[in-house]
Amino acid sequence: MLASIVSPAALVAQAPRIVALGDSLTSGHGIGAGQAYPVFLQAQLAAAGYNYQVVNAGISGDTSTGAVRRLAQALRGDVRVLIVAIGANDGLRGVPVATVKANVIRIIETAHARGISVVLCGMEALPNHGREYSVAFHEAFRDVAAQFRVSFVPFLLQDVITNPAMLLPDRAHPNPAGARRIADNIWPYLEVVVRALAAQR
Repeated sequence: MLASIVSPAALVAQAPRIVALGDSLTSGHGIGAGQAYPVFLQAQLAAAGYNYQVVNAGISGDTSTGAVRRLAQALRGDVRVLIVAIGANDGLRGVPVATVKANVIRIIETAHARGISVVLCGMEALPNHGREYSVAFHEAFRDVAAQFRVSFVPFLLQDVITNPAMLLPDRAHPNPAGARRIADNIWPYLEVVVRALAAQR
C-alpha cells in the first residue's frame, strides 16, 4: 500500500500560523503580496526547519486603531505568533501617542489572552509634528515591549528607509529588495520566539 504524498505547499497550508498584522509596509504596496516581507519570512522559516504558515494581514493605509478593529478576524485559526508592524500611518497623521500606545497594548493583551506570542516592531514618526512627538512616538513602542516582555524589533525599516536602492520611487515603500531587508530585520527576533515554542513541545 503506497503512502500518500503531501506536497510542501499542503504542509504549510495545514501548519500553525504566524500572522503579520500591519499596513502597506506589510501588504506589499506597489510590489504585491507575493514580494512583501511575509513571503521572505516564510522562506526563512522553511530554511530553518520550522513549519509555519505566514499570513499577510497587512492593509494599505491602516492605523493602529484599524488594526484593533480587525484583530479578531486576523487571529482566526491556529495562530501561534503575531507580528505587530503598525504605526507608520499613525505617525504620518499625528495620531496622539497615547492612542497609539493604548492600541498596541490592546493588541498585545488580546494576543496573550489567547496564548499567542508577539513580536512587536518599532516604528518612527517623521519630524513633521515636532521633535517632542517624534521622541514620544519612538519611546512608546519600546516602553510597551518592555512592559509586556515581548520580542522587539527596534525599527521595522532599519537600513531601508534611508536607502533609495531599497525603496520604490515614492521613497516611502520598500521595493522587493527592501521587503527582503525588512524580513531580515524581523527574522532574528522571530526566530527566538519560534525556537522557544519548539522547546515547549
